[in-house]
Amino acid sequence: MRIRNSGYSEGGASQTSNILKAWNPMKLSSKSDIDWNLKTLRNRAADEAINTPIGAAAIYSSATHAVGTGLTLFPRPNAKLLGLSPEKAKEWTRKARAEFQLWAGSKDCDIYRRNNFYDLQHIAYLSYLTDGDAFALFRRKMPTQMAPYSLRLQLLEANRVSNPLDSGLTNYTSVEMNAPTPGHRIISGVEVDADGTIDGYWVSNKVPYDYNDIDGVTQWIKVKASGEITGMPNILQICHDTRADQYRGVPYLAPVIETLKQTSRYTTAELASAIVKSFFSLFFTETPSGSTLNDVLGNSFENAPGAPVVDVGDYALGPGTLNALPSGVDVKSVDASNAQSTFGIFMEALLKQVGAALGQPYEVLMKSFTSSYSASRAALLQAWDEYKQRRIWFARDFCQPVYEVWLAEAVALGRIDAPGFFDDPVIRKAWCNAEWFGPTMSILDPVKDVKGSHLRVQYGLSTREREAAEMTGSDYEENIEQLAYEQSLMSAAGITDNGAASAIPTEGGDNDEEVLANKERGRSG
Repeated sequence: MRIRNSGYSEGGASQTSNILKAWNPMKLSSKSDIDWNLKTLRNRAADEAINTPIGAAAIYSSATHAVGTGLTLFPRPNAKLLGLSPEKAKEWTRKARAEFQLWAGSKDCDIYRRNNFYDLQHIAYLSYLTDGDAFALFRRKMPTQMAPYSLRLQLLEANRVSNPLDSGLTNYTSVEMNAPTPGHRIISGVEVDADGTIDGYWVSNKVPYDYNDIDGVTQWIKVKASGEITGMPNILQICHDTRADQYRGVPYLAPVIETLKQTSRYTTAELASAIVKSFFSLFFTETPSGSTLNDVLGNSFENAPGAPVVDVGDYALGPGTLNALPSGVDVKSVDASNAQSTFGIFMEALLKQVGAALGQPYEVLMKSFTSSYSASRAALLQAWDEYKQRRIWFARDFCQPVYEVWLAEAVALGRIDAPGFFDDPVIRKAWCNAEWFGPTMSILDPVKDVKGSHLRVQYGLSTREREAAEMTGSDYEENIEQLAYEQSLMSAAGITDNGAASAIPTEGGDNDEEVLANKERGRSG
């Protein structure tokens, strides 16, 4: 007997509801749900990202706010564990930042010598959002006098990591195959051992089936995930998993691909309708008397240069178009007056759903801040949570591992002194500790944000260094040094600021609707 009214049996799991009984989706493994559909998802997401305004806005808005011009390194060695005084720790930090900038700020860090490390971040982040994941190979080149480090990065797009095309094993389009190593499997280009631990990645020398690449036959090579002796990574996968047994990432636009495509088609249809309604086209029927439409028009225009000539075999709609129809043929107008007045309302409702799914509120996604100050700020804060989260993920997967590999070379070369770096993994981790800061959130009311920053520092919830990095992307120590220099310069010239810096109002600016309301009530009273 079928159990009634138990749990979800008459709700979401009902098999008798007219709404739900024909709806029977299945959740399978990540290989079936994700990997099997990855090629289609990537192709459609890439098309949305480059050919639709909303898709491009979603991708580039996230990249602009999460990474921007590149995340900046702030070394944070564990001074207590390493036995360093605050002064020594600061001195080491300045040295490490200067050395890292020597490598990261140069195009020599790129195997192709096209981008510096900060530009590579932007490219890798865009690829990660569009394709679901991106890869970076650690390569080496001979150092030079101006580029003392051998470390080089080579970025790879997701479709370069795939199952090797070998008829002796399996077809390229399959998800899983046996690896040459006994007991290992290759899942969408990722080789795992019997426990599911990633052992390496299969990388092709070009994009499979790329008709414009003339490098010859596509070949695959296995790149070990890490060095057998050093344990340091050979390749990085920039990705964020959402399933327990997942090995490849899902494109950022995957949950909204269908909606974005439909909104794109709807927009195109409305635009075409508006263009057609703006046309002024005339249709003339040829008379049986033998006179042609060109005769009539020629007389009408008094044989002026450029007088219209009508091809009776050519019919078109357009601004000021004249069409000659055969005798006996009439034109019936088609009413194209669809309800365009609802277009904006309907599109806004759809895009609010898209924004909610992507973690970017409608106001931020469409750059449309037409509501109140409080609503606009709430939208920015919601979006900023999404951006900060993805920044942290990206820094963990890409920036921090690159810094650790670079620092190992810097210590090995003797350019940076880090005692115990290669002796104890705990000591090594203490030297490698760092934070990454990027673009700051847009400020609607600077006074309120500065006051909030001041209170966080006053109550020990943050530090001046962190607030300077998060609010302006600057270094607090450098700010203090520059301010001291400016102050001495002003004093030498007999100029004072008259305490203007401390004159911070207690209320927000005129954009604060509550302040405006209070002012209005005061005037009314």
